[in-house]
Amino acid sequence: QVIPPFSAPGLVLGLLFLSTAATGSCSGKYQGLLEQLRSQADYMQDTSRLLDPYIHIQGLDTSGLKEHCKERPGVFPSEDALWRLSRWDFLQILNATLGQVLHRLTTFQQDLPQFKDLGMVMLYIRGFQSNIHCMCQLLGSSSEAAKPTQASPAPPLPTLASDAFQRKLEGCRFLSGYHHFMHSVAQVLREWGKSPRRVRRHSPRQALQKGAHGTHLFSRGRRLAPSGQLPW
Repeated sequence: QVIPPFSAPGLVLGLLFLSTAATGSCSGKYQGLLEQLRSQADYMQDTSRLLDPYIHIQGLDTSGLKEHCKERPGVFPSEDALWRLSRWDFLQILNATLGQVLHRLTTFQQDLPQFKDLGMVMLYIRGFQSNIHCMCQLLGSSSEAAKPTQASPAPPLPTLASDAFQRKLEGCRFLSGYHHFMHSVAQVLREWGKSPRRVRRHSPRQALQKGAHGTHLFSRGRRLAPSGQLPW
């Protein structure tokens, strides 16, 4: 089986967004930037970017094994939680979560040298973070708080198992959760209005669970309905 290469258009977009951040310039057009964010989220929810090649490389694409690659609840923010956030908080959580994903992908890069396109995917994610930074600037908030290198609250990564096979399964579960998370991000971004000062909401959302330490961003009991791009 041939692992599909990272598409040239995706690589060009990733390099373009990184170039924008490197020069310190951001687009001043809200709608254009929003469309870029939507396109990036749509692109990264596709399991052919990470999960599918990972499953193939790790030999998990056999009957009875692939079924174990479902996400672990609570590792990524739920869609319900994302809907309850302000735009600023949504971008902060998104940026911080992408930072955690990059950290895990760095481990994959060291352990799986045959995963040839992984570096390109990481480059693309950094471009996504650059656009998040630009959108935060456009929304009029402090640009320093949203830079891709800025530390922000994020879900802690699960401890890696010592057993090699269990680590393989944990990796595919993590990537499955990541693609699902990006599906949720794309859903939220589609509902952002045409103006940075307006928010459209067409359907009621459940309130976030409250605890002693405030709002929880993770829901363990609810999942999205299956999507055509996702393997469950």
